[in-house]
Formats: sequence, C-alpha cells, structure tokens
Amino acid sequence: MSNYQPPSASGSPRFCNMGNFMRLPHAQSAEGLDFGIIGIPFDTAASFRAGARFGPNGVRNISAMIKPNNVAMGVNIMDTLKGADLGDVPVIPDYIHETYAAIEETLTGVLDAGAVPISIGGDHAITLGELRAIAKKHEKVSLVHFDSHLDLCDTVFGQKYNHGTPFRRAMEEGLIDPSKSIQIGMRGSLYDPDDFKIAADLGFKVIPGDTLHTMTPADLANAIKERVGDNKVFLTFDIDFIDPAYAPGTGTPEVGGFTSYEALQYIRGIKDLNFVGFDVVEVAPPYDHSEITAYMGANLIFEFLSILAYQKANKNK
Repeated sequence: MSNYQPPSASGSPRFCNMGNFMRLPHAQSAEGLDFGIIGIPFDTAASFRAGARFGPNGVRNISAMIKPNNVAMGVNIMDTLKGADLGDVPVIPDYIHETYAAIEETLTGVLDAGAVPISIGGDHAITLGELRAIAKKHEKVSLVHFDSHLDLCDTVFGQKYNHGTPFRRAMEEGLIDPSKSIQIGMRGSLYDPDDFKIAADLGFKVIPGDTLHTMTPADLANAIKERVGDNKVFLTFDIDFIDPAYAPGTGTPEVGGFTSYEALQYIRGIKDLNFVGFDVVEVAPPYDHSEITAYMGANLIFEFLSILAYQKANKNK
C-alpha cells in the first residue's frame, strides 16, 4: 500500500488539515510520483465573469469529502498510485504570457519527473500553457475536450490569447493534432451559425450537445476511441460542459447541458485511452457558495486518478 495516503476521516475530521487535494501530502517535487496535482489560479483571460482564480482552492477544500475507493471503477487509487499536491503555479494576474511561461516551466518539471500532471484552473486559457509543456515532452497529442464552447476563436476583443482562443493557438503551434482530436458538448447561442463548420474545416471532430443527448455513454466512448486511436491524449474538461443546474459556479454558463452522473459515465467510458495529462477548468466558486460546482470538479479529478490507477493495476497484471 502507498505511504501517500489521505488520512481517514474516522481518525481525523475532514475539516482538519485541508488545503491539499483529498488531504494528500504536499510535495515540492514530483520525483517518484505517479501524479501531481497542480493549481493554476489564473482567470484574467475570462471574457465575462471572472472568479476561476479561486477554483483550485475551492476544489481542494471540498475534495476532503472524497474517499480513495472508486467502486464503479473497481480501484483504490492510493493502493495503486503514489501522488501528492504540488501547490500552485506562480501565476501573474493580467500577464498571460508570463503566466504561460510559469505554467510551462512547472508542468515540464512534473513531466520530466515521470508524473502525470492533473491541473485545476483557472480559466480555459491556461490549457495552452499546459499543452506547450505536454508537447515538449510527448510531441503532438490528441485533444479530448469536454465543453459547451469550442474555444477556437482566432481573436476575442481583438486579442489572440483569451479563454476563447486556446485551441486555435494550440493547433497553430503544432501542440495538438486536430485530425485525431474531438470536442464534445458544444451548445448555446452563437454569433456565427457556422462555428461548427469552422471547427470541422480546421480538422476537429465536434459532437454538439444536442447530438450527445441522443447518444449513450458507450456511443460516445466508441466515437472518442475511433477518433484518437492509440495516440497520446490530453483531456481538458470545462466545468460548463455540465448543465448550470448541476454546476452553477462558472463564468460562462450554458443551459441544456449534462448531469453530473452523465459526466462521470462519459469519463469512465474512456478509461483505456493513452492519457498524458488532464485538467479541469472554469470552476468559479464565487457564483456557487454551496460548493456543488467545486465538488463536481473534485470528483472529475478523482475519476482521472481512478483511470490512472485502473491502467497501472491492469498493466501490472
């Protein structure tokens, strides 16, 4: 059994020693770890409501509720994995390029140590910095993108770097392979009715929200697997993929989304992909004092960890 165990709530109340994800140990380095949790509290690339800078802290605090056994996946994550909370990237509010450099440097250290980075945002602009580090280590990867927005704008407010532009930049920089990437759950009103066609013209496969509502989790899993194949995969999950009835604490909510249960089923269905990194972004606790949204974000990270545990356990058999 790993020595990197969260304390049991039967011996130490959950409201004690909070501050790290699942009350895991804090570590300065990812050496010897299977995964590292990294906070990226940057939200000044948001186009409407800011507040996701408080996402990492909000997700960590409520993650004290999570226990290490994932019964649905058949794993105890800490029996199989060794991991820690690595703290936050030293972001600089309003200075996106300096923040990108800090994100890339931090994740490069995690990747070079052989650990899988799992980041908590922050607005969706941060994912570009993560992908720069990922591609430096793994070359061009497939993107599996759960969101209600494509985030493929060329510019927002005349600017190239915004939470609506990261995947256009990632494509241009050669960090992701659009032909082996997939975007899932997009919905809502649009300025340009051809947005989905634009995404397709750029090479991405899009499963709009209305289409996804007609599919089973198995249907989606098959579509994702067919698209990415054996490629290395980075999974990015914008919390606004989930309907605001289930996740109201986000900057740009869109109605007509998906339940928390559906989201968990979608993630569990792709447990066999070749993942090299994950993030959850756009959790904005100021708009949800009940912590429902932050708890959803924490549970998504728990599912990511469960996938890593499942893969490691089955690899060792």
